[in-house]
Amino acid sequence: MKEGKSAAKLNNSNNQQQHQHQNGHFSPSKFAKLLDPEASWDKDQLGDVLHWIRQVVALVCGMLWGTIPLVGGIWIGFFLLISSGIIYGYYAMILKIDEEDFGGHSALLQEGLFASITLFLLSWILAYSLAHF
Repeated sequence: MKEGKSAAKLNNSNNQQQHQHQNGHFSPSKFAKLLDPEASWDKDQLGDVLHWIRQVVALVCGMLWGTIPLVGGIWIGFFLLISSGIIYGYYAMILKIDEEDFGGHSALLQEGLFASITLFLLSWILAYSLAHF
């Protein structure tokens, strides 16, 4: 019984070390992988990261647009340019990944786009209404 527990601990320890030493890099936190161009990404992981970056940008822009107050459709287009520019800059310049491995530019740029537009409009309208009425 005692040998079984120690073997399980050893296997668990080995699995953690293998996970931490991916590609020969030791990552002290999961956030370190976000800025590591040498880190390996699968399609789902990269999609999740791009999605959540876009959601944060949508929330910040929506709150900012609503409190300034900016009105008009041109600001929706400006948000789309900012959001897509940040996403493109992140995967092309910071991560330096080959976009063809993940479905091309269009697939990466569309990741989380429609959800972010919804969040942007919701936060913009809410901030504008609360601050100016």
